[in-house]
Amino acid sequence: MSQEIRIWDKYNMTVQVFENSESTNCTKAVFRGSPNSLFRCGPPYNASFSRHAGRLVVNVSWQQEDRKVVEYYSVRYKALGNLSWSELPVQCQIGKEYTVENLDSSLVYNVQIQCVTSDKCTQCPWSEVYTVPPELTTQPVIVSLEDTDIAERKGTRLLSITWKFPAKQLHEGFYVTIGKASGEPPRERMNTSHPEIRLILSHSAYHLNISAFNSASTSPALRQIIPQRDDELTMEAGKVDVTVHSNTSLTIYWKDDLIKKYVCYSAEWMTKGHEAQCKSFYENKHNHRTLSPLPEPLEPYKRYSLTLHRRPNKDTCNMKHINNSESTYGRTQFYFIEGSPVSAPTNISCYNATLNSLVLQWSSIPEEDIRGFLLGYVIYYSEYHHRGIERNVTVDPLENSYELTGLRSDTAYEIQIAGFTRAGEGERSQAILFKTKYHGYSNMNSIIIVSAVVAFVLIFGTPLIKRGKAILWPSIPNPGKSNAMQKIERPCEVELLKSINTLKAEEWDTNSLQIVAKEDVNPASTLPSMLPLLRASVDEDDSAQMTCNWIQRDNEDSSGDILPDINAETILDIHRTDQQTSAFPSGYTTMEMFQQGVPQPANTSVTEESKPAGTDFTVMKAGQDYIRHIIASPMLDIEGTSTIL
Repeated sequence: MSQEIRIWDKYNMTVQVFENSESTNCTKAVFRGSPNSLFRCGPPYNASFSRHAGRLVVNVSWQQEDRKVVEYYSVRYKALGNLSWSELPVQCQIGKEYTVENLDSSLVYNVQIQCVTSDKCTQCPWSEVYTVPPELTTQPVIVSLEDTDIAERKGTRLLSITWKFPAKQLHEGFYVTIGKASGEPPRERMNTSHPEIRLILSHSAYHLNISAFNSASTSPALRQIIPQRDDELTMEAGKVDVTVHSNTSLTIYWKDDLIKKYVCYSAEWMTKGHEAQCKSFYENKHNHRTLSPLPEPLEPYKRYSLTLHRRPNKDTCNMKHINNSESTYGRTQFYFIEGSPVSAPTNISCYNATLNSLVLQWSSIPEEDIRGFLLGYVIYYSEYHHRGIERNVTVDPLENSYELTGLRSDTAYEIQIAGFTRAGEGERSQAILFKTKYHGYSNMNSIIIVSAVVAFVLIFGTPLIKRGKAILWPSIPNPGKSNAMQKIERPCEVELLKSINTLKAEEWDTNSLQIVAKEDVNPASTLPSMLPLLRASVDEDDSAQMTCNWIQRDNEDSSGDILPDINAETILDIHRTDQQTSAFPSGYTTMEMFQQGVPQPANTSVTEESKPAGTDFTVMKAGQDYIRHIIASPMLDIEGTSTIL
């Protein structure tokens, strides 16, 4: 409720105000004084704050009634959580910003504002406490940027951007600002609370800025350039063409009949390394349009790239929004005035030189030095000692190498390369000398290769052949070289020769060997049973000892001692015993191989000689082969050889 009371300015007054309520508690307020001193100016109607680089900028406004009497205001502040306030002595005039310096950007501050008292405003209470968030000092970081084509809409692309902001609790949202690199308006600003955005754009180049914000500050912007798309669709030959009339006028032609669907277009042209120029236009009758005058004059000898865009809106050809407002139709290149190249190809080299040819390779002329559309290269070459005859060959502009043929062997050639455009041929490269190979060089190479192959075969061929032969055709073992045969032959021969050398007899026979033993007469069928006894004598440990014992017994018998009683049963017992304890060390020696290695007795017969009384003897006559082996040995002394009786 409100009620007006008439007062007198010249007199003091007392005002009592009572609470009128249904509660039992009653409160009262009393005001005393002159009416002129009781006039109160309220706090500011609105206050805004901004922070940047450690400074706090305060902007306030009062209601219309208070604005007539309030002239100045003051500010006090404190960090969140502190008890004491900091009040600046400087007062600010109303309508101007108040700046607080040297604040900590990472802290949250509390701020209060009041007017400065005057004759017209005797009372100025402090405003409510404003909370100012910290300053945002870091910029967002892009997490992913995807640029994909939209299949059902040719000439457009879907740009998907995702980013993150380190200080998650300090920001309230993000500003996304996007505009065409050509500078064509508008430059659209969008707010989003999520760190991602998707845009449908044409193939033009764009400038994109992303920054975080809160009620007091805006973070440094993340600046991203969306490059122009150069694909086969937009660069299709004949789709867009340009005819230049002057440095301020040109005509654009397009291939398809687009006026049935589109009437608004936009053209952008630019040179390499410079910002694009643009112009939008309306065309509903023809498939060409002359642009004149141009925003800036065209420069000679510079290559321009022109892109034609189509816009679906028919109300106005100027874009209202960046997102989903145009699509790219085609692109072409043109010159206002063409010139000849001012530089030549560089890094000229030669390789694969033969007797009558060599291959040249070079680096292309830089685009800014061509000054026109390159139509090809001209290679000039001549014999170094006959400079009057110069030949040349033309090479396609897309090639960077060429093989010169039909040259003379062992000849030096002077070579130069130049590029040419419609305006003519450009500068030639510096003359470079290359030489073809000498005809004897190939023969020398053949000799070196053959020599190397022969040396390799001599050094590594024999071991490799032996190894391959051992793997593919293994050798068949020779029983005569086995361990068993060597152990049989060597001890027997040595001991036998020693025994024969010690025999002394009055007469001896070179045609026979008679061995006399005291035993019963046995049939000849028992002789084969003695062969296992010989086989057992080849044992690795007992062969030498057993052989020598056998020979010594023969020697003792020859000197007249009584022969031991050897019968068939004794031989069988010895055979059984030796068969258990002996074996050939070699794995491939068989009985058949052994019998082939040991001389076999031939025509063995039993004869009877004169017998002493009461004594039986069995006489075995060995064949001449074994005796001949003994007699023929160079180690035997004929005079010391005796017959064994």
